[in-house]
Amino acid sequence: MAQQTVEDTFDICIIGAGPTGLFASYYAGFREMKTAIVDAIPEPGGQLAVLYPEKFIFDVPGYPQILARDLVKSLFEQATKYKPVLYLGERATELKINGDRTISVVTDKDRIMARSVLITAGVGSFSPNRLNIENQEKYEGKGIFYFVGSKEFFRNKDLLIVGGGDSAIDWALNLKSVAKSITVIHRRDQFRAHEQSVKELYSSPEISVKTFMELKSVSGDENLKSAVIFDNRTNAEETISVNCILVNIGFKANLGPIATWGLEMENRAIKVNGQMETNIPGVFAAGDIASPENSVKLNLIVTGFAQAAIAINVAKRYTDPKAQLFPGHSSEGSS
Repeated sequence: MAQQTVEDTFDICIIGAGPTGLFASYYAGFREMKTAIVDAIPEPGGQLAVLYPEKFIFDVPGYPQILARDLVKSLFEQATKYKPVLYLGERATELKINGDRTISVVTDKDRIMARSVLITAGVGSFSPNRLNIENQEKYEGKGIFYFVGSKEFFRNKDLLIVGGGDSAIDWALNLKSVAKSITVIHRRDQFRAHEQSVKELYSSPEISVKTFMELKSVSGDENLKSAVIFDNRTNAEETISVNCILVNIGFKANLGPIATWGLEMENRAIKVNGQMETNIPGVFAAGDIASPENSVKLNLIVTGFAQAAIAINVAKRYTDPKAQLFPGHSSEGSS
């Protein structure tokens, strides 16, 4: 574990390198704050990078549509403009409040000392809900997948998608021009996805939609070849030819050590006031992990951006009481 001197103390340590954390890094640099970024994942981008790098995002201001991976690339370029120190692939395990108004963020590899901390850890660590069918382990990573790393992998494949939320429907729409055939099954006739996406799903002739259907079993040799699905009302079975199955039935989120740091929580999120301050002085939270008091909680990228800007500017004044809260406009500064 590296030893840190007083001169090495950061103005702010950002825990989480997803979109909110990356934008916060830019803003911290813009406010001339010495910045550290910590994330357990060895690459930046959070869920955008891990779960859906090839999905289009449509609700980021200034981009009618942009691939998640391209948004991450742009955010990372912006985030590193002022040269923050990156601690990627390191899991934050402890938060210690020191007597000299500094805070120690302890990771599994380092101890980072900072004058303030911003937690932008999203939903925490996440793992996909898995199937409970025979032979699933044999085909996981070969024919059964929970993430899409590359759309090209599914080219000319007979694809079965299991799920009824945004991920399942979005991937069906994204892959319909790539896969040979797509079948979507859902255990109900009501989808949790965005209304416009469901409308597009049903109007896409390339996609077969089967409701009240669940996956019973899979079979093949070294490669997946078929799946048995069944109607959960009648138990009637149907065998379909598939090369690949994409399972999008949700994720288990775990805040991990964050839940033990003495932060006031509300429904698995950190309670913050209008200035993104937690109950611990000098510790802020923004993005999906934050639950602002007397406000609507919207887990959107754009909301995280706004909260990051508020948190950083308040943190700037916390670490330097003489600093102005309003940063001025970036267009007025140097490029």
